[in-house]
Amino acid sequence: MSEARRLCLVGASGLVGQAVIAGSIGRSDVRVIGVARREVPLPEGAQLEVLVGETADWPTLIAAAQAQVLVCALGTTRKAAGSDEAFRAVDYDLVLETAKAARAAGIEHVILVSSVGADRASRNLYLHTKGDIEDAVYKLGFRRLDILRPGLLRGHREESRPLESLAQVLNPVADAIVLHGRFSKYRSISVRRLAEVIFALSAEKTRGRFIHENDAMMRILRRAGD
Repeated sequence: MSEARRLCLVGASGLVGQAVIAGSIGRSDVRVIGVARREVPLPEGAQLEVLVGETADWPTLIAAAQAQVLVCALGTTRKAAGSDEAFRAVDYDLVLETAKAARAAGIEHVILVSSVGADRASRNLYLHTKGDIEDAVYKLGFRRLDILRPGLLRGHREESRPLESLAQVLNPVADAIVLHGRFSKYRSISVRRLAEVIFALSAEKTRGRFIHENDAMMRILRRAGD
């Protein structure tokens, strides 16, 4: 049996991070090591390490994870952050520092959770920032960079986001009726399935930068036998 791939997960307490943790239960092909600022709630049956420390300590913790792959699921919203500057401090500055730490630790493969519509030329703060960080991480020169651009993420959040909750109800209808052709990239995806995409991509060896929107992620799931 081959040795399990070691995945360093940053953003373990968020929606995607929690899905990755839950999805790792019972898998023998991956071992997840979380890096976080505080203790992370773990579902029953989860067997993983969570290295806890202030963000200034993360380079040391990321190196200690001895991982082959960095999974970066960091992210917030303008509303939760409280200002444009505070939002960018997480979604750009902290993500970039995390990627730099991974590069210094010898990690050669990064899976970055971004967003559909990410574009450095966008006037929208969120989409502009996502486009900026995609480009900045690419310039660090990893052997492989997988950028995930999901639409609305379906799953349970601890924090209250009323509009997003409504969208989670309506989006499956829009997915089936409206979002086809060039609009299919805006389809929603459950965080459980996104985690399966992450696990599948963690095994890839081809060099380069790869951007995965909805259709590409569905193909990955089909190949993985989902």
